[in-house]
Amino acid sequence: MLKFSLLQLTTLALVLLGSQEAFAAPGKKRPVEAVSFFQQAVAMLNRSLTTVLLLQQQKRLRNDVKRKDLLDGAKRLQEIAYATTERNRVFGSPGHKATVEYIQSELRKAGDYYDVYLQPFTATYAEHSAEVAIDNKAVESNTFTYSPNGEFNDLELVPVNNLGCDQADFPASVEGKIALIKRGTCAFGIKVARAGTAKAAAVLIYNNAPGDVSGTLGSAGPTPEGPFVPVAGVDQETGDALAARLAAGEKVTADMKLEGVIEDRTTHNVIAESRGGSKDQVLMLGAHSDSVTAGPGINDNGSGSVALLTVAKNLAKYSVNNAVRFAWWSAEEYGLLGAEHYVGELSQEQKDQIRIYLNFDMIASPNYVLSVHDGDGSTFNTTGPAGSAQAEAMFFDFFKNVAKKPLIEGPFDGRSDYGPFLDAGIAAGGLDTGAEGLKTEEEAKLFGGEAGIAYDPNYHAAGDTIDNLAMEAFEVNTKAISHAVALYSTSFDSLGPRAKVAANRRDVVKKVDHSNHRCGGDLALL
Repeated sequence: MLKFSLLQLTTLALVLLGSQEAFAAPGKKRPVEAVSFFQQAVAMLNRSLTTVLLLQQQKRLRNDVKRKDLLDGAKRLQEIAYATTERNRVFGSPGHKATVEYIQSELRKAGDYYDVYLQPFTATYAEHSAEVAIDNKAVESNTFTYSPNGEFNDLELVPVNNLGCDQADFPASVEGKIALIKRGTCAFGIKVARAGTAKAAAVLIYNNAPGDVSGTLGSAGPTPEGPFVPVAGVDQETGDALAARLAAGEKVTADMKLEGVIEDRTTHNVIAESRGGSKDQVLMLGAHSDSVTAGPGINDNGSGSVALLTVAKNLAKYSVNNAVRFAWWSAEEYGLLGAEHYVGELSQEQKDQIRIYLNFDMIASPNYVLSVHDGDGSTFNTTGPAGSAQAEAMFFDFFKNVAKKPLIEGPFDGRSDYGPFLDAGIAAGGLDTGAEGLKTEEEAKLFGGEAGIAYDPNYHAAGDTIDNLAMEAFEVNTKAISHAVALYSTSFDSLGPRAKVAANRRDVVKKVDHSNHRCGGDLALL
């Protein structure tokens, strides 16, 4: 195959353009066949030039990603968290306010390349503490966001049948007692609300995998399934032991004390949009900037936040055909609230202008897999709006042909900040490296690491720090983001025909409950 340099292609295009006149005799029109030939030739060369320029820009933007920059950004977020008494970056806290200020200050380094603004909104904040004792012996326990307060002494534990997802799972004997429920199948909020309908005094949820369990009930309640009652969580080992004792007919009592505060807080999304590029066709990328209360949230989701910030700063050296809009969402851990607010404020015309939204949440898990959202529905049967499948294919192409690394499909169920975009019919995609799910033997063969262990053993815990980041995954995912930005900021042709989002709702049987989001709510569901 012949190969030409950019200079050679440019020269050839100019020669052909100038040579069109040579085929026509003085004072005569050129033959139609010659005109057609030259038009096709010039169009082909233009496409070749565009391709060459795109490949060069993709390579440069990928090469601009430096592991040191990623680590420095993650360190800064940890310093921000640890400089506060809470040692976290939960929305509305001093740590998150400082995070927002840090993102703004870094974007200012790009000069006037971006229009940057803060989008304020009010969200309900909840903070809780839990104390649990079994037979007067204290055990480690965790809280659930939006749990009511309550204190109970010497109450019997009653096992709930199956997983507490159906009202029939709750025996009449649970009334006035503590319902012991295993995690799985349905959202925590459903389990707790059904316990409330059964008139249980409280709920103790135990994990279905090694490690602690915590999460969110999704709202302050009540829900269609019933009212919430106080709830705490214990690990799998503790829960399995309790279930075994109860199955053997033993009477087990517990003390529980749940305390907390629920209040409205004002917080901010950070939006940065390139001043250059078509505003009628916008590439949008997002990552949430808040953490849970347990720790600094460096993988979840400092990794996604830092990756976007790095790419945004690097992009400022290049021109774009299509506008690029970056978003750092707040209050994701409380139910995708920042992204929900943003999409809810868009007009139909503004929704139509977003050609695709790409989301990056937890891209440096220590026991990682490299995972792309299943936009074509081939694995998880949740097909995204038109363009989602093509975005998935683009990432597969990058990992196979550029990064030379394996890539697997992950759920595309709306359980991170891309969910509101799917609900609005906007094409979406993204990458992640796994949360609290367990790595399989097959995945360990593909990516290394340890099978039977969580992708991120420090998920929603104090150990989610810079010491527990997979820098290789962090770097390659950030390069993948750069690759996507270079492609879509140049052309959206690979996404296929453009469709109005109003007629392009995502192909799912029922609307996803966003209380089950990946960060706070992956725990809420599985």
